[in-house]
Amino acid sequence: MEFGKSFWYSYEQGSEREWIITNGIGGYASGTLICSNSRRYHGLLIAALKPPTSRHLLLSNLLEDLIFEDGTSVAFSSFKTSDGYINRGFHQLQRVNYQLLPEFIFSYQDIFIKKKIAMKYGENTTVVHYEIRNGSKAATFKLSPLVNYRDHHHQSNYSYLNFDIDINKNQVSISPKGSDVTLNLSTSTSQFKKLDNCYFYNMLYNTEQERGLHSFEDHFMPGSFSVEIMPYECKTISFVATSEKIDSSKVDAAEVIASEEKRLLELLNIKDYKNKLCRRLVLAADNFIVYRKSTESKTVIAGYPWFTDWGRDTMIAFSGLTLATGRYKDAEDILYTFSKYVAHGLIPNVFPDDGLQPAYNSVDAALWYFEAVYNYLEYTNNYDFIKEKIYGCLKDIFTGFKDGTLFDIRMTEDGLITAGNPHTQLTWMDAKVGDWVVTPRHGKAVEINALWYNALMIMSHLSQKFEERDIYINLAHRVKESFDKVFWNGADNCLYDVVNDFGKDPSIRPNQIMAVGLSFSVVEGDKAKSIVEKVWKELYTPYGLRSLTQKSHQYRGEYIGDVWSRDGAYHQGTVWTWPLGRFIKAYVRVNGSTQEARRNAADFILLFIDHLKDGGLGSISEIFDGDVPHYPRGCFAQAWSVSEILRAAIEDVRLEDLEFYDFSI
Repeated sequence: MEFGKSFWYSYEQGSEREWIITNGIGGYASGTLICSNSRRYHGLLIAALKPPTSRHLLLSNLLEDLIFEDGTSVAFSSFKTSDGYINRGFHQLQRVNYQLLPEFIFSYQDIFIKKKIAMKYGENTTVVHYEIRNGSKAATFKLSPLVNYRDHHHQSNYSYLNFDIDINKNQVSISPKGSDVTLNLSTSTSQFKKLDNCYFYNMLYNTEQERGLHSFEDHFMPGSFSVEIMPYECKTISFVATSEKIDSSKVDAAEVIASEEKRLLELLNIKDYKNKLCRRLVLAADNFIVYRKSTESKTVIAGYPWFTDWGRDTMIAFSGLTLATGRYKDAEDILYTFSKYVAHGLIPNVFPDDGLQPAYNSVDAALWYFEAVYNYLEYTNNYDFIKEKIYGCLKDIFTGFKDGTLFDIRMTEDGLITAGNPHTQLTWMDAKVGDWVVTPRHGKAVEINALWYNALMIMSHLSQKFEERDIYINLAHRVKESFDKVFWNGADNCLYDVVNDFGKDPSIRPNQIMAVGLSFSVVEGDKAKSIVEKVWKELYTPYGLRSLTQKSHQYRGEYIGDVWSRDGAYHQGTVWTWPLGRFIKAYVRVNGSTQEARRNAADFILLFIDHLKDGGLGSISEIFDGDVPHYPRGCFAQAWSVSEILRAAIEDVRLEDLEFYDFSI
């Protein structure tokens, strides 16, 4: 991906697109296309102090200036302050090249500067590599780090920013008072000049302002690094920021960049997809697969910049992130880890960082686990692993749901699953503000029972494969029969969303597509076609499915405003990308899985090529406005959005088998 000056005619335009790079343990670096900070979550080093969580902003940004012998200077950094001042370093930004890592090319008169950013995989270390090709004037390149120490969800005031500074040869160590964290900074071929009690005041975060949140903060300025550059000299500068207990001056930025680019290329080569969408999504998928220290295993970050790892999101994203990318060892690691934490027939929805028990407040995470297991077998045929490590916990989950477990989750006489009460939110539509349950879905939810049928069919398959008595198939048949009686809405020729003591909810939502879009369909034939048609006509948008039809009086078309307004729209019309993957599976299935069906379904997929250059660069956003033009919202890089589009492209559309002209990265 390449971007030119037409993408940043103004500061606001240049701040609309965001990039992120990660380190495999939950830490990240992120900013805008013009290297500004438009969110509290932007920074060059957000370290995961308890991988993959306890993420703290340590280095916000670098002020970059060229100072000439006559005292004049030019800025290359961009920022805005709360009083309206704009530092227009983006005027010198000529091009952004984002292939494997973000690279920024600046020019001023006869001077060129290339800047590339990377993180060291497995460490809370960020490097910035500069290549400066100087012109006819001698100059000093000055780097002034903006330092902070706070949770990445919060913001700082200068009065709370108190640090100890230690300068030791080529390394500057900055330690927040009362903390055992140390930020080590260094550059090659430079001198550091310390400043006393100096702060950068009121950096404005325009995205937070739009979200109705506190929108400015202060940073600590410990001093600056200065590098002398002679006329016509070509010089490379290695800047390193790390919270690891290492000598940062011995870290070479160019080597870190080369190592990370090599690792990313190796990930691309596992499957060696030819079309650019799949290749981009393979790279995007890597950001979400991280190491969790408390379980000593891999897990999945639900979305950047603010989500952590959740069980439901992990299972829904599992196939696209680990199987479609060929990362089978990571897949096994994730499946086995969750098997060890099965309790009461449920898998964790959230893992704690403090050694306490996980939270199990999800009815669907455990059922999506069956789909993940079955998908793993479709890719690997490794039944030995499943039998030895996983099969027992699948039985435990089945027993928990059948006999009843936490949160009023139980099987009723008709074989269907009911869950929750008016005060709980156990499905993926779980928005709750204070005591307000925005989308109450307790009782028999349509996708939960589609997943239940799917789980029973998978258990039937496994029991036969392992030569055990099949106690599941008869129950599966009963569930299928009951499902049709309970959920079929003859008036609208689709499915009810929820059935409980208050009646049958006819709301047209994407949940019903799961009845046709899983490995085993609980609805078939003409009714399945009718469901797909209803969802297509009322919920489909180019970026996903609306969470509620526009015909509903509860529909909200924009995800904007304060937390009450945003959460009130979250599942009430806002577009979600991840259900589109299951819609595509259902569409191809009801159209006979023919070459023509797959080619038509490709139109649902290829639209995302353009989105990769919007919002979060190279990734797919969490949500979009329900109304045109469907502005991207929420997390700018979401695991299940990326995974489901990649999975559908590979499994359902078989994009690699179709002929398209552009196979570049």
